[in-house]
Amino acid sequence: MSETPEPDTGGAIGTADAVLRPPSLLALPSYLAGHAARIGHDALVEAVGRNGLRLPHFAALTALSDFGPLPQHVLADRLGFQRSHLGSYLDAIEERGLVRRTRDRADRRRQVVELTDEGVALQRRLWLVAEESQDSFLGCFTQAERETLTTLLRRLLDADDRIAER
Repeated sequence: MSETPEPDTGGAIGTADAVLRPPSLLALPSYLAGHAARIGHDALVEAVGRNGLRLPHFAALTALSDFGPLPQHVLADRLGFQRSHLGSYLDAIEERGLVRRTRDRADRRRQVVELTDEGVALQRRLWLVAEESQDSFLGCFTQAERETLTTLLRRLLDADDRIAER
């Protein structure tokens, strides 16, 4: 069993009062990642919200931009959304003319979702907004550090995906 790390006060008396977060928690990558994710998430939510959309709407538009038309259930699975929730997200962006749903010719029980021309244009604008939000969120890093962070986080997600596939 490991011991709780000793707080690093730099040898100065009274500097522990200046630490905003518990030093022991700051030694846990999962704690750090959770807080960092919230900071980035909040920046992205705010940026997308300025355009009248929520993050799940942006995610659906971006997935369709990346993959092209998809059956609705496949889109939900690729985004990690509950299928019932995706339906309401799609309703909202379909009402705005950003996506269209049609019956799958191979299986009439399924709906295929695709971007409209308006959806393509908005997704492109939102992508620039999203990148700007990342610039502000990651502004304390050099470009090389950002690339390293992204590589490490993708490796973590890829490992989790491999576990989930078993």
